[in-house]
Amino acid sequence: MRRRPRNSLRLRLGVVAGLFALATFALVVRAVDLQVVRKDFYQRQGDARFLREIAIPTSRGQILDRNGEPLAVSTPVESLWANPPVLMEHAERIPELAQALGLDAAALRERLADRAANRREFDYLRRHLNPEQAARVLALDIPGVNSLREFRRYYPAGEVMAHVLGYTNIDDQGQEGLELAFDHWLAGKPGSQRVIRDRRGRVVENVELVRPPEPGRDLHLSIDRRIQYLAYRELTATLLEHNASSGSMVILDVPTGEILAMVNQPSYNNNARGAAEPSQRRNRAVTDLFEPGSVIKAFTVAAALESGRFTPESVIDTHGGNLRVANHTVRDIRNFGPSDLTRMLTKSSNVAAAKIALELENQQLWSVFERIGIGQVTGSGFPGEASGVLPPPQRWGTLHKVTMSYGYAISTTALQVAQGYAALANGGVLQPPTFVRGTRRDARRVFDPAMAARIVAMLQTVTEPEGSGTRAAVPNYTVAGKTGTSRRATAGGYESRYVSVFAGMVPASAPRLVGVVVVNDPRGGSYYGGLVAAPVFGRVMAGALRLLDIAPDRVLAAFDVGPPVHGDAAEAIQDIPGELAGLVEPTP
Repeated sequence: MRRRPRNSLRLRLGVVAGLFALATFALVVRAVDLQVVRKDFYQRQGDARFLREIAIPTSRGQILDRNGEPLAVSTPVESLWANPPVLMEHAERIPELAQALGLDAAALRERLADRAANRREFDYLRRHLNPEQAARVLALDIPGVNSLREFRRYYPAGEVMAHVLGYTNIDDQGQEGLELAFDHWLAGKPGSQRVIRDRRGRVVENVELVRPPEPGRDLHLSIDRRIQYLAYRELTATLLEHNASSGSMVILDVPTGEILAMVNQPSYNNNARGAAEPSQRRNRAVTDLFEPGSVIKAFTVAAALESGRFTPESVIDTHGGNLRVANHTVRDIRNFGPSDLTRMLTKSSNVAAAKIALELENQQLWSVFERIGIGQVTGSGFPGEASGVLPPPQRWGTLHKVTMSYGYAISTTALQVAQGYAALANGGVLQPPTFVRGTRRDARRVFDPAMAARIVAMLQTVTEPEGSGTRAAVPNYTVAGKTGTSRRATAGGYESRYVSVFAGMVPASAPRLVGVVVVNDPRGGSYYGGLVAAPVFGRVMAGALRLLDIAPDRVLAAFDVGPPVHGDAAEAIQDIPGELAGLVEPTP
């Protein structure tokens, strides 16, 4: 009778032991399933919830002027973002967040709810805040709100450089100007790293670096910031003085073709994205076409000399200042009488230019215009550069050719005119313009060097007492150049609106700088290029020559000292009267 309890106890112990063994076996099976059979599956599930690959931002390369002064830099900023599903779990804090960000609470709630419904875990709240602003919002400790380091472009010169540099968008991608043209060079490559985030989106552990960031490369421009400021100031003052609608100025370094300055008005502040009209953002010096007027006569003279039918001493009868051609009357502002080629340029005779054209074949005139780049982009690389208009010579009629000789029926840009005048200044060698310092493109000879020098000497008379461009003169320097005035073309012909132009070079004895000034719609009473555009050239070049330490050639010539010599220059200067000695400095 007493063996039953003992057997019952053994049975119960066996059942308990069996249950423990079964549980142990189940745990082992589960462990094997989790860590061996389904390891990859659960690893992926865990990673999907907490492991993230995030970008490592990198800065865009700087843009520097030729002297290393910064023109465009990237500064670090903070962008705030939200994890919508997490933030919607704490929706009661959305009004507080909206107030801190200056946003509408209802609109923010609606947007976050929509993102959360679509299971989106990232949504920008505000971008490009300064670190202090971002820190104040993060200090509220609202779940699902985080920050991200980004970079914003800053332009120290603002509107002075705006047309050349352009700007970047909010993602730091070039949109206009050189920022767009050299985006591939300036843009860095973001890095990438894997991190573990908690459910509130905060990084709790850096797992591994996937790809290191590569900063953008710096871009060294040919622009001289000092000359750019000077040109911008003088152009702005002239537009105000003459109540003009717009204007441009380009300055080239003759030996290299490097662009030292390029300014336009009206301008805009490229630090304020989207605040300017498209017309304000246009770089008129390379995109706007105009009929160049009399500045083209220098190249008409080149065609005349090349043809062999004219010499510098050839005398042209200007017919009392009027010439009838194909039911059209070509007029001068007065009767200049018999004129040789130099006087034609000095007085800017349309009649003399027309009579030259009548003696030339279409191909001869077209060839000169084509060689200096009219009708073609200069290849500067600036986005949206216009090519201009130069019709093929087969389509020219007599009147067409005649009007081309004094700057109508063709169209060009300020940069193209500067390129052509730089070829004359450079002994007949055309050096394509560039915005990048030290970049040399294939130069080509377009004029005989002796002929180019002769035309430069002719152009020097334009800025002397008998010429039309006396206001372009620079004290103590010789200046060669040409004035131009053309009427604005419309669909029905020409209207009483003008383009005032001056193109010139300094010092004329050994040209180093070429400048072109274009002023549109002067309405202050004066509209001739010699009265409106030439003074801008003179004032800007006077400052640029000083900034570049280019010795005055007129003073040296006047006292027969000759050009500055290396080493012993100080001895040569001793022969100059004391009151003038300060104008000349030895070249180191």
